Amino acid sequence: MSKIISIATCVPAYKHQQEDIFTFADTIYSRNETDSRKLKFLYRHSGIDTRYSVVPDYSSVPEERQFYSKSKNLEPFPDLEKRMQWFASNASRLSVDTIRDCIQGKIETTAITHLITVSCTGMSAPGMDLDIMEAMDLSPNIFRTSVNFMGCYAAIHALKIADALCNNDTAANVVIVCTELCTLHFQKENSIDNITSTLLFADGCAAVLVQHNTAPAKGLTLTNFFSDVAFKGRKDMSWQLSSRGFLMTLTGYVPDLVKEDFDELLKKALKNAGMKKDTISHWCIHPGGKKILEAIQQSTGLKAADLQYSYDVLKEYGNMSSPTVLFVLKKILTELEAGNEKKSAVFGAAFGPGLTMETFIATYD
Repeated sequence: MSKIISIATCVPAYKHQQEDIFTFADTIYSRNETDSRKLKFLYRHSGIDTRYSVVPDYSSVPEERQFYSKSKNLEPFPDLEKRMQWFASNASRLSVDTIRDCIQGKIETTAITHLITVSCTGMSAPGMDLDIMEAMDLSPNIFRTSVNFMGCYAAIHALKIADALCNNDTAANVVIVCTELCTLHFQKENSIDNITSTLLFADGCAAVLVQHNTAPAKGLTLTNFFSDVAFKGRKDMSWQLSSRGFLMTLTGYVPDLVKEDFDELLKKALKNAGMKKDTISHWCIHPGGKKILEAIQQSTGLKAADLQYSYDVLKEYGNMSSPTVLFVLKKILTELEAGNEKKSAVFGAAFGPGLTMETFIATYD
């Protein structure tokens, strides 16, 4: 088994109020007052107050735009090349800052033995992993791998890889960094998928230090993983490349799928771990959206208070894709480190294209 020793989170410099992003979205999507009124309703009931982005434009006047055109209709709209240029200019720097924060006081940079980079919002070769290695002067012989294009559940998949690496090498110091710049991929076409993406998604980064569970430092011991795929939701959540950027499909049926399937997933995951629901003290659920969290409550009988950290992350940051569940887990770990509980059990879950559901169980003692 392995142990999460430290979690660090970081966001870009530009903090946008949800009402300011509404103003930007209103310019793109609303053709009349009725459209504008409907859009405003969605934004006011999103459960999100603020989001962060590497793009300043969502809170600026047209004359000050840097990513989008200054023209009234925003044409020419950013193409894939420009989006990837902005990713390359911002992602590695954000990743390095987050990793340094994560390992500070825990290990020296030279002690990192494995690097796992995670992203579904930018890809290139050489990629973010090599940029991080060069910026941090890591050994050219370091073990590295990348988890790409898995979406919101990718952090849990990365934890599974880290767990396997630590089980193979008890001296391993595995660093995972999840970096997503979702706001580079907002689209202009008026569709429910594009409106939903612009409503929910944000930029953020999270880094995790994982060691073998025999490490002397206290932390969250990863005891079990479980995954399932609901193929009936394959067309309801997807992430595709195009010449215009990365295109998200996120239908209104996704919360219904989660509501229908999550309780059964929970039962399977707990059975696989030989645990019962009442042994779980903390719930680390990816806040894919307010309706997703409400669907999980309805499916499992959990109360809003059980998912409070998920609601808090959604409110403060929006959906940042893969780092988001780690933002929730950091809040839980901070609480556990400050508390007096002898032993706690955390159940974590995240969802992504497929429809894929990944879970983990961790204990703190």
